[in-house]
Amino acid sequence: MIRAEQLTKRYGKHTAVDSVSFAVRPGTVTGFLGPNGAGKSTTMRMLVGLTPPTSGSSTVLGVPYAQLRNPGRHVGVLLDASAQHPGRTGREVLSLGAALMGLPRSRIEEMLHLVGLTADEARRRVGDYSLGMRQRLGIGHALLADPEVLILDEPANGLDPAGIHWMRGLLRRFADRGGSVLLSSHLLHEVEAVADELVIIGGGRIVAAGTKSDMLAGAGTIARSPDVGALTGALTTAGLPHGARPDGSLLVDASIEDVGRAAAAAGAVLTELRPASGAGLEEMFLQLTAGARDEVPA
Repeated sequence: MIRAEQLTKRYGKHTAVDSVSFAVRPGTVTGFLGPNGAGKSTTMRMLVGLTPPTSGSSTVLGVPYAQLRNPGRHVGVLLDASAQHPGRTGREVLSLGAALMGLPRSRIEEMLHLVGLTADEARRRVGDYSLGMRQRLGIGHALLADPEVLILDEPANGLDPAGIHWMRGLLRRFADRGGSVLLSSHLLHEVEAVADELVIIGGGRIVAAGTKSDMLAGAGTIARSPDVGALTGALTTAGLPHGARPDGSLLVDASIEDVGRAAAAAGAVLTELRPASGAGLEEMFLQLTAGARDEVPA
């Protein structure tokens, strides 16, 4: 369980995070979305005690993170895979983590296998790793102690499509076993594929939050016709709000049934008719975060 209550962080006159409140429940993946500089990373750093809040509070598993005994055993954190010591080998990174948390050395081999790092790669220095390899190592380190909570900031950066698919399955299985996952990512399609709940931040403030199903229920319908004018006229006649999308289709604020009836009544041919789904998340994200200001670096 993760809970943020009115978290606020100011740097001089600039407010990077402004009264942010949300909760991540056990058994769920919560997608934490926002444009660059919206306050996501600062919020996550406050959750794990790396950045002190100006006001507000947060708890992980019912207590402030700093009060957890041996926190790595309870909370897996990956905020910046590039922060790993470049002079250590991948195996040494995991060995040091296991020693600090009092874990058996068998966990090192288990994690290397889990994240797909070979014996040869484990012997290489992290400074010679690709970004994707550092991400895999960072995820392995976060999971080293089999924690109850994961806090991950852009863990898919540098992963190829197969790696992203692997990570999606890993996070889904973690949550299905009762774990809590807070996942920050710019990959909206991947977040939609794995998340149960969404928190969208813009300009340091929460602009929308709720279950994925509720937030996308009103996403609308995508419709396409070889005669866009005829389809537009049909929707206007039926009183269905709509707008053009960059790919030439229309996003209609109505159900599939209503759009189909309107097109049929006007004799407009449809070549595509489907729920907005991911396109709805993208449209909603862009609309809600429009004009978000850049965040001052910590």
